[in-house]
Amino acid sequence: MGRRIDYYDDPNAPKANSLVPSVNVVVTNDNGDILMIRRTDNDNWALPGGAVDLGESVAQAAVRETKEETGIDCEITGLVGIYSDPKHVIHYTSNDEVRQEFSIVLTARPTGGEPRPSDESREVLWIPADQATARRMDHSMRLRITHYLENRQQPVII
Repeated sequence: MGRRIDYYDDPNAPKANSLVPSVNVVVTNDNGDILMIRRTDNDNWALPGGAVDLGESVAQAAVRETKEETGIDCEITGLVGIYSDPKHVIHYTSNDEVRQEFSIVLTARPTGGEPRPSDESREVLWIPADQATARRMDHSMRLRITHYLENRQQPVII
């Protein structure tokens, strides 16, 4: 299995060679806890998410990726923002793809299922919101969660 290496504003980062629309999902339960995964490809904590496949909408991709990575079914409820900062590139060592960040971050509520790890998630936990950014994670993921926690009136567009 390849690794995922995130670079932010790093002059030594490899040059992007792809742009893939993706989603991340802030799923919160009735207590306000945030559903998070510990990734298998870099051991960082993250929101569930992944690439939007041909033939599906952003919302469909968000629901599918959340189920695949966490075991939790969800319903999309809102938009945190759109993150497309060209300073953030992601190197996938398995195929030498280097993606420029392009992620739409949505909010959701759980509708069923039980947390369980997958091929992409080593751990799946409901994390209290005030502890969510204290875990090891990439700069961009921390920014997304922080923007969610700020309860902004308008979506973030970066």
